[in-house]
Amino acid sequence: MKQDLFQIAKNIRKDSIKILAQKKSGNTAGNLSSADIFTALYFTAIKHPRQGQHDRVFVSAHLEATWHATLAHAGHFSKKELLQPSRELPKATQPGHGLSIALGSALAAAMDLKTHHTYCIMSDAEHHHGQVWESLMHAGKHKLSNLTLIIDRNNTQADGYIEDIAPLEPLRAKYEAFNWQVIEVDGHNLQHITEALAEAKTMTTKPTAIIAHTTPGKGVSFIENNYEWHAKTPTKEEEQEALTELQ
Repeated sequence: MKQDLFQIAKNIRKDSIKILAQKKSGNTAGNLSSADIFTALYFTAIKHPRQGQHDRVFVSAHLEATWHATLAHAGHFSKKELLQPSRELPKATQPGHGLSIALGSALAAAMDLKTHHTYCIMSDAEHHHGQVWESLMHAGKHKLSNLTLIIDRNNTQADGYIEDIAPLEPLRAKYEAFNWQVIEVDGHNLQHITEALAEAKTMTTKPTAIIAHTTPGKGVSFIENNYEWHAKTPTKEEEQEALTELQ
């Protein structure tokens, strides 16, 4: 694993904090927990437009800060534009909707014999939406091996910890029952994530779900494992404290 990927993930976290502090809206815990997922996906897995038939990425939940920071670091636009309010940036779908849209994209590609891959990044809390399970069943039925779902399994939602409120376990068994290949990884181990993404590309008979076990608020001690930061953004003072920790 290239050392610079670790630095890229750290820089993405720092920019995410800056974006969240400026916008005063977003899921700080989830944006920080998903930074390694975005880094592995954009810097090791997806095909970009300049490489020919480009892959598709759909982001569900409130992960726009980390997504936008990743896109800037990947060269899709200048990092100077991240904090410009007038800059029109890609929008994440509403919670619970991203997988349905990704499913449509993957199904259309399969029908048209296209070779690009479709990815969807979503939170674990979105599994409380019935629409997600309908999409899972449909993708399994159609054996959409060109679809990879990456779940940020940080076990938090706005009201508390998921397994205390509406447990999802056994999550792996549920996916497998819906005819999905499941790969579980340490969501902060870039090599684990990268290897899982590569393995997903080799599957030919099923869609793949990568369950990435993560720490909410990863990298900032006063945010880590605190579900209250699911719907909270840093003040200016907290922003500076977080950036200092992320140095």
